[in-house]
Amino acid sequence: MPGRILVGTCSWTDPTLIASGRFYPPGVSTAEARLRHYAEQFGIVEVDATYYAPPSVRNSELWAARTPPGFVFDVKAFAWLTGHAAAPDRLPDWLRNRLPDAVRGKRTVYATDVGERELELVWELHREALEPLAAAGKLGAVLFQFPPWFVPSREHRDYVRSLPTRLPGWPLAVEFRGGGWMDEDSAGRTLSLLEEVGLTYVAVDEPQGFANSTPPVSAATAPLAMVRLHGRNADTWEARTGASSNRFKYLYSDAELEEWVPRVRELADRAQNVHVLFNNNYEDWGMRNARRMAQLLGVERQPPQAQLTLD
Repeated sequence: MPGRILVGTCSWTDPTLIASGRFYPPGVSTAEARLRHYAEQFGIVEVDATYYAPPSVRNSELWAARTPPGFVFDVKAFAWLTGHAAAPDRLPDWLRNRLPDAVRGKRTVYATDVGERELELVWELHREALEPLAAAGKLGAVLFQFPPWFVPSREHRDYVRSLPTRLPGWPLAVEFRGGGWMDEDSAGRTLSLLEEVGLTYVAVDEPQGFANSTPPVSAATAPLAMVRLHGRNADTWEARTGASSNRFKYLYSDAELEEWVPRVRELADRAQNVHVLFNNNYEDWGMRNARRMAQLLGVERQPPQAQLTLD
């Protein structure tokens, strides 16, 4: 039997989405109402906010309570856990207060700037904060998105191997932003490593030709397979924009979506579940593409009256 396919987006609260007025009906203006409305249209969403600040128990409890049975959240791991920097003013007070004096005035702080104890507390926080979602059966996966400087060295391979011991029992997914992991001479070894330790390889659709580009290879390395579509806007891919959604300002055509239909179906033949997530979060473009992809795959969830067409 083919695996279950869920299609959704990587955000439900982007400011440009709310300002567009094309997805949320009049009167749907609170955090609770927006999430409930979104969950009526799609069966999955990605939480991006946890990349910028660690997750909280309270948010997980609210997300679980505000969504129907079977709804799934994929949650991004906090920046420090993937080698990225974090802004101190986005950290919870207890963690910000533990920062070494030498880095408290910095605009961004890396995991290497803090002690081992502080980093272990971040791992503990993930285990505690995401437990309400896991207990409700709504934690799809924890997503680790690694930067271009996370290259396939022995140290980094060992770190990838360690992930299941850090968050035991939960599906974990790995996305590479360049780094050489999926170059022709490295891809086979990379996929074997992920399969060996039971991690999901995240297939991507994104602009090519950049240091942080990864080729659009699809592979099932775990019971969960995942595809994230970032758009193909090469002009903004590396731009520093006021809002992250401006980097992913791209509306896929039907022809471009259809390129992924046989790949997703092949993943569904090899995996128990497939998550297809649109990260082109400018205005309602991700929702429009997600709905259309669901139609093309024959896995529509949204009621017919809520469908949008690609005008």
